[in-house]
Amino acid sequence: MKSNHNSLTALALQKFKKNFTGVFSFWFIVLCGFIAVFAYFLAPDNSSNANQMHLEIHSKKPGFEVLMLTIPSSNEISQSIFNKLIFGNKNQQTEIPISKYTLSKETLTIHTFVENNAESLTKNLPISLFKNQDISNFITTKKFYLGTDKYGRDLLSRMLVGARISFFIGFIAVFISLIIGISVGAIAGYFGGKTDAFIMWLINITWSIPTLLLVIAITLALGKGYWQVFIAVGLTMWVEVARVVRGQVMSTKEMQYVEAAKALGFSNFRIIFNHILPNIMAPVIVISAANFAGAILIESGLSFLGIGAQPPTPSWGGMIKDHYSYIILGKAYLAIIPGLAIMSLVMAFMLIGNALRDALDVKN
Repeated sequence: MKSNHNSLTALALQKFKKNFTGVFSFWFIVLCGFIAVFAYFLAPDNSSNANQMHLEIHSKKPGFEVLMLTIPSSNEISQSIFNKLIFGNKNQQTEIPISKYTLSKETLTIHTFVENNAESLTKNLPISLFKNQDISNFITTKKFYLGTDKYGRDLLSRMLVGARISFFIGFIAVFISLIIGISVGAIAGYFGGKTDAFIMWLINITWSIPTLLLVIAITLALGKGYWQVFIAVGLTMWVEVARVVRGQVMSTKEMQYVEAAKALGFSNFRIIFNHILPNIMAPVIVISAANFAGAILIESGLSFLGIGAQPPTPSWGGMIKDHYSYIILGKAYLAIIPGLAIMSLVMAFMLIGNALRDALDVKN
């Protein structure tokens, strides 16, 4: 008679695969992670922070096309592929939207782009600027698939690069919260007594302070910038993890295998981290997914308030801040597009959290 023996992990994985919303959310998150890592390779504007401005074509609708003249940079900066992947192209080329141009033997005459068929400015550029190359290589029709923002920057490129902030803050904030929360919660639950009372007092004090206000205070103390926001959000999210771990450890430490480990003379550190924690990770994984979504929302709120990622670093929350007034000007897409991106990513993490909860529930 053949017996089918499956581990709890394999059974949980089988149940997770049957959850369509969970699997779909997982692959959506993987896609967002891929975009966040390779943003500069995918973005039409691969300049640092996708900050190529064209004030002549600001606030254009999705699908807008214009003739674009690119003037190569006179100072070439040597960059490795890894450097371009992280920081974008530092060779700042000048782009000029034009309506038409004429070419003579030594001069390129361009008519800058203007709206409503108004008279445009005329500029004469020497051919030597283009390093004796074919001019047609520097004049192309550029399409802005999501339109342009109020500074004439490519909105699609800003969205792709901005995904890094929203995506990576979740990883770093959750990592910090797990390190602190698991350590503190495990110590409180295992040792109990005065140690537990002190840690619970600290948790309750931290819990009583509104999260946004605490993040603002930490951010102002550490300084403005996205790295400071990463740390600040992580330092405020550990209390939920600590409370869950504490409760799980208090119930698990009475189990027979823990008593057996104590009888064998194992150290408290080994019992906690080698025997107890591996058996209580299911609820921690679920709360981590929820914290990931919460971190994205907090960062977006901080950027909207102006104390998150600082310009010109693109951030979805900052993009909403820059364009929320355009909602009543008939250009609501400038704020709606980053808002939908935040909503989609947060919903994906909440759905995958629910799917993990159902898969890891031993009662089902």
